[in-house]
Formats: sequence, structure tokens, C-alpha cells
Amino acid sequence: MSGSHRQVVNTQSAPQPIGDYSQAIRTSTKDLLFIAGQVSVDMEGNVVGKGDAAAQTRQIFENLGNILSSQGASFSDVVEFTTYVVGRESSAGYREARAEVYPSLFPDRDFPANTLLIISGLASEDFLVEISAIAAIPD
Repeated sequence: MSGSHRQVVNTQSAPQPIGDYSQAIRTSTKDLLFIAGQVSVDMEGNVVGKGDAAAQTRQIFENLGNILSSQGASFSDVVEFTTYVVGRESSAGYREARAEVYPSLFPDRDFPANTLLIISGLASEDFLVEISAIAAIPD
């Protein structure tokens, strides 16, 4: 799924990824899309999956996909995620949902770079996960 504008970098010169992410992404595109952190809110503004990090993560990836497609992009254009998870106990739900959705989003396993942060809280106490993204949109 990786196009000529997006090259996965997993060099042997550094430690290998310990999860579903790439060490880096190299891109030659001139057009970048910066997606603000998405939380588990549906189109009506309702919080999806209160107390359930896995359900929230699935909704977040749906929101990200909708933003990407509105700009003529897809997950194959994403070069980086930044993921915020509230408390270490929520990371299992996040990882569970990511394992469910990633095979369809990244079937060739060309994962974007990702930084995962365990934090004490987000804008609302109902939110357990927030994910922002950067996409390189082909010319």
C-alpha cells in the first residue's frame, strides 16, 4: 500500500520496533495534512465507549479515516501517529483495538511511525485515548 511518496524506514542501524509501527517514514510529497488529536466522539457529538479504551480506539480510527478520505487521502498516506492513552491500564484496550483495525488499514504492514504516551488525563475524563496524525498526500 505504500506509494512512491511514502517509504517505510526500518534500518538495522537502530533497535527494531517493538510493536506495530515503523522507525521512520520518508516522504517526497509537498502536501502534508496535519490531523488534530481525535477522540471517541461520534457525528452527533456523543462519547463512544465510556470506560472502554478499545471501543474508543475503534471510533478514533473511524474519525481519522473520515478526515483522511475528505481530503482524498487514506491510511496508506499516514506517516505518523501520536497516541495518548490515559493510564497504563488503558493501553491494553488500545492495543487490542489497534490489532483489530490495523490489518485492514495496513494490509502490507507498512505501519506509520508512532509515538505512544501514557498520560494522566485528556480534555474530558470520559476520554481514554486520543490520536493525532500526519499524512503525506501524493501530488
